[in-house]
Amino acid sequence: MTGTIEARTDTAPMRGRRHDEAPPRRGLAIAALAVGLVLACVASIVLGSQDLSLGEVWGGLQGTDAKAATVVRDLRIPRTIVGVCVGLALGLAGALIQGFSRNPLADPGILGVNAGASTGIVCAVAFFGVSSTSGYMWFAFAGAVVATVMVLVIGSLGRGGADPIRMTLTGVAIGAVLGGITSGITLLRSEVFDSVRQWSAGSLQSLSPDVMAVLPFIGIGAVLAFTLAPGMNALALGDDLATALGSHVLRTRILAVVSVTLLCGAATAAAGPIGFVGLMVPHAVRWLVGPHQGWILLGTAFAAPLLLLSADVVSRLVLSSGELPVGVVTAFVGAPVLIALVRRKNASGL
Repeated sequence: MTGTIEARTDTAPMRGRRHDEAPPRRGLAIAALAVGLVLACVASIVLGSQDLSLGEVWGGLQGTDAKAATVVRDLRIPRTIVGVCVGLALGLAGALIQGFSRNPLADPGILGVNAGASTGIVCAVAFFGVSSTSGYMWFAFAGAVVATVMVLVIGSLGRGGADPIRMTLTGVAIGAVLGGITSGITLLRSEVFDSVRQWSAGSLQSLSPDVMAVLPFIGIGAVLAFTLAPGMNALALGDDLATALGSHVLRTRILAVVSVTLLCGAATAAAGPIGFVGLMVPHAVRWLVGPHQGWILLGTAFAAPLLLLSADVVSRLVLSSGELPVGVVTAFVGAPVLIALVRRKNASGL
């Protein structure tokens, strides 16, 4: 009965359309997102708080202008690469969480995953004196996996197994508790607050040289996410029906947790807890390309870095001096867009 109810609920917003179908313009949508991402990368290299002409940027790329080369090669290009990877990680993690929880409004923030990673990093700085990205990355992984497992276990207790509403409420509660722990540590230890102040707002501004150490973990998590697409399609029909179709539900969920842990832990270690990317982007992409998880993951892989890089460029230009943390910009942009998507009569569901 549970599987029947879930199947009917999950497929209701897509009535009249087979599960493996999508809007006929999905290829055009993916191509448009890819072009937008390329333009965002170019803008991220050309534009910044330090005003450089196109000639100076080109000279910096070629190495003929030493001053511009320092800005372009040493700062903007690494920042662009990390921005693409962090956006990719947050977007794919959000798509996976929405898939295995069957909740279109779930994301790493709402389910407490980012809060777990943040708590792990703050504990690493406060109690173990870790100061490098490659060092506290492992604490971010540990915090992310603890938070995710707690949400899955508590959300699956009781009759009917994993319930989207129960998992969401559990994630919000665990995230609040972990956020309180993080705030308590930073308030009691001023040196920790000074170390993580900019990072905690979500920023690509101060990237340490070892931040590239997180990129292989994002790559592994991304590859694993795409291999899980068939299993996630089956999960959308409900656990009972997915099992009847031959899908390994428990294995799919465990591998999804591993992927989310790698993606969120690495992204949080690199840029801090950035919100709305993992929530808004998969939800919008699902509306564009349909319910097939493979297409959702592919569209998200372009759209999430596009959003994050665009927000990062805005964060550099919006103030006459200094920069805003990119997490502030994504919140300003993401909140109204998400509200507009949710209010649509044909808003996508799972």
